[in-house]
Amino acid sequence: MKRLVSVFAAVFLTAFCLCGTVSFGAEAPEIYAKAAVLISADTGEVIYGLNAAEKLPMASTTKIMTTLLCLESGGLYDEFVVDSEAIKAEGSSMGLREGDIVTKYALCCGMLLPSGNDAANAAAVRISGSIEAFAELMNERARKMGLSKTFFVTPSGLEGEGHGSAAADMALLAREALKNELFREICSKESIKVSFGAPPYERWLYNTNKLLSMYDGVYGVKTGFTDEAGRCLVSACQRDGKNLICVTLNDRNDWNDHIALYEYGFDAVRQLELTLPKDITADVAGGTSEKLRLVLENSTYIVSTVAGNADDFTYTVLRPPFLYAPVKAGEEAARLRISYFGREVDTVPLYAAEDVQAVTVKTKKAEKGLFTRIKEFFGRIFSP
Repeated sequence: MKRLVSVFAAVFLTAFCLCGTVSFGAEAPEIYAKAAVLISADTGEVIYGLNAAEKLPMASTTKIMTTLLCLESGGLYDEFVVDSEAIKAEGSSMGLREGDIVTKYALCCGMLLPSGNDAANAAAVRISGSIEAFAELMNERARKMGLSKTFFVTPSGLEGEGHGSAAADMALLAREALKNELFREICSKESIKVSFGAPPYERWLYNTNKLLSMYDGVYGVKTGFTDEAGRCLVSACQRDGKNLICVTLNDRNDWNDHIALYEYGFDAVRQLELTLPKDITADVAGGTSEKLRLVLENSTYIVSTVAGNADDFTYTVLRPPFLYAPVKAGEEAARLRISYFGREVDTVPLYAAEDVQAVTVKTKKAEKGLFTRIKEFFGRIFSP
C-alpha cells in the first residue's frame, strides 16, 4: 500500500506539473516565462512546472542535442577542414572561416560557449554529411529518450518549420547530456581556450551563460535566443549534494527566474540515502573459480528526491553472461544501475572482490591425468 501511494503521488505530481502551473511544497515564485520546469537531476521528478508540456521554439538550447551527438561520434581531436557552405550561418558564431582547420572538440566548445551556429552546422555536416541527415539523427535520439514534444529541423536552433520542444523535454535532454563528463566539463566553463584556423592557432571562447557567475553552484547548461523563441535558458545547479535542472522558454527575466526557482527547489527537495544491494556475484568462465563476488565502493547512495522513498528504487546488475578469467581483485567487473520508477538515476561500478586465476592448458592436462589415474585405480580394485 505504501508503494502504491508513492507511485500515485509521483504520477499525480508529474502529470499536473506538466499540464499547468503546479509547484511542490511552499509557495513558488512568480516567474515571467511562457513555459518552465524545475526537476531533480537525480530522479527526473518535477518540482515545479508551468506549461511544461507545451511545444515551443527553443532557439539555441537545441545545441544541447547537437553537442551530445558530436561528443558521442568519436574522433574528437582529429583535425579536418570545415565545410565552406555549412559555416555560412547567420546569428551567433564561434568565428569559423572558409578553409579553417578544426576538431569536433573545438566545435563542441564553440556550440556550448559562444553558441556558434557555424559550429553546429559544421559539426552536423562532418558527422552526417548534411544538415538534413543530421536532423534525422537528432530526432532518432529524441525518440529513444522519450522526448515526445521534440522535433528538430536544424542543429543550431535557427527556426525551421516544426522545430520545437517542451520545457519538460529539454530538462530530460539536459539530464542525459550532463551524464557525459566532457559535456558537463565544457558547459561549466565561463571561458575556454581552443585551437582552430588556417593554420590553427589558440584563441579564447566565452560563455553566454551569465548564470555561471551569478549564482553559486551553477554548472551549465545552455542559453538561446531568437525573435520567435524569445530568451530561452537551460541550467543546472548543485548545492549541498542536491542536483537540480531548470528550463525556461520565452522568458525575458530568465536569470532571475532561474535563481528564484533554485531557491524554491533546494528547499523542496530532500536527500534520501539508499542502501545498495549486497551479495552480488558473477559467473566466471575459464577460471579456477566459477563464481566471483562483486562489491561496491560504497554501500549507500544519496539521491535528491521530492516524494521518493527507498522502495521506489530498483537495481539492475549490468554484466555479460560470463566474466573471463583472469580477473584481478579491485578491477571493475560490472555496473549496478539504480532506477527510480524505471528511469535511470545512475550506474555505479562493481569491483571484483578477489582474484580468479585462469585455468591454463597445463593445469587442465594435469587435472585430466589425475582423474584418469583415479579411475584406473578404482577400476583395478573392482575389476573381476
